[in-house]
Amino acid sequence: MSSEQSVVFVIDDEPSMRASIESLLLSVGHMTQAFATTQEFVLSERPDVPGCLVLDVRLPGRSGLEFQQELARSDIRLPIVFITGHGDVAMSVTAMKAGAIEFLTKPFRDQDLLDAVHRGIEIDRGRRAESMMLAELWQRFDSLTPREREVMALVAAGQLNKQIAAELDLSEITVKVHRGQVMRKMQAKSLPDLVRFADRLAADTIKP
Repeated sequence: MSSEQSVVFVIDDEPSMRASIESLLLSVGHMTQAFATTQEFVLSERPDVPGCLVLDVRLPGRSGLEFQQELARSDIRLPIVFITGHGDVAMSVTAMKAGAIEFLTKPFRDQDLLDAVHRGIEIDRGRRAESMMLAELWQRFDSLTPREREVMALVAAGQLNKQIAAELDLSEITVKVHRGQVMRKMQAKSLPDLVRFADRLAADTIKP
């Protein structure tokens, strides 16, 4: 599959609504997978491409809102577009606070759904790109020796070679060698690059 491909998952227990949404999405070129229940979705094999989930609020068994929470606990971070025939303000607020990108009340305009789905796919595409970049940064960081990691932290903190040498009890020439290795292994073209990389790794370490 090319990097441009994406998929829209649809979970709605009404066959006519499910077919209607799927037909609409297919008409504009989206790849789709439709399910009558959340269990079908969980048990399915899903393509590893950017995606979005169109999710009915009222479903047999667990509700769409409960399933949203379950996905979050499982670290499945698909952007969710909720649809419902029985929505209210409190329900939409709950869904949006939990990360839904849209809450549409049936009957909704086709374009509103398409706009929401497009936004969801772009959000997921960006998240995936960020995740891949972060994984690559960690691979680069893992290639550093313990001493190089110490030097990187001090360089990123703004210390000069002379200060780093004093703190680590090294010669300035040795610090310069380590610093050069750090820049090469981290593929940092400049000091601002290295600082940005260090900040992103630090943020990933302390995230909840």
